[in-house]
Amino acid sequence: MMKNELEIINLNKQFKDVKALNNINYTFHNGIYGLLGPNGAGKSTLINAITDNIKRDSGSILWNGNEILRLGKKYRNELGYMPQQQGYYGEFTAYAFMMYLAGLKGLDKKEAKTRTEELLNEVNMYEFRNKTLEKMSGGMKQRVLLAQSLLNNPSLLVLDEPTAGVDPQERVNIRNYIHSIAKDRIVLISTHIISDIEMIANEIIIMNHGKFLCTLDDEENVEDAYLKWIGDKKI
Repeated sequence: MMKNELEIINLNKQFKDVKALNNINYTFHNGIYGLLGPNGAGKSTLINAITDNIKRDSGSILWNGNEILRLGKKYRNELGYMPQQQGYYGEFTAYAFMMYLAGLKGLDKKEAKTRTEELLNEVNMYEFRNKTLEKMSGGMKQRVLLAQSLLNNPSLLVLDEPTAGVDPQERVNIRNYIHSIAKDRIVLISTHIISDIEMIANEIIIMNHGKFLCTLDDEENVEDAYLKWIGDKKI
């Protein structure tokens, strides 16, 4: 089994008067991690820092001991990312969208075709491969977006609100699929919904005001801890 490590050291980011990340320190290893907190907690800012989509004010992010800024493309090749707000072309079919992104990720045509078909099958979207994204339900779109994050078979998978806008049954389907593909990689799921992660995460981090408030393992009661630290019920 390939062992992976993502280490965050003294990470800070400020937007005007808002301290979005306040001296974050944490080390992730293979497994599923839930990043839980209300809107505005700093979750998406942390995700954007880990995926190198924003410039941090200070601190380091190391992938297997190496600063991600120095790794550049080598790090991006290890990374799979499902952003909360995905910019896509509505007139693209699911198949065309996947093939397009596979090309951007550097897959050759044969590999892109193989991975696209495999992943659309895995998320139960192969039969809808010729349906345009603009005609899909929220749940169908989320499944396609999840599939695209796995095109390069990443060692680090970052999912920002993967069940946003989907119904309860679709949420269960997406959660179960994430659990099924988590072996031998780090999976980081950002959410404000406890049920998205409480059954599958090895560790859950409760975050607010740019800080990690506490970490929980899979034996601890997440809802009680959330109520204690955040004071609001999210299930």
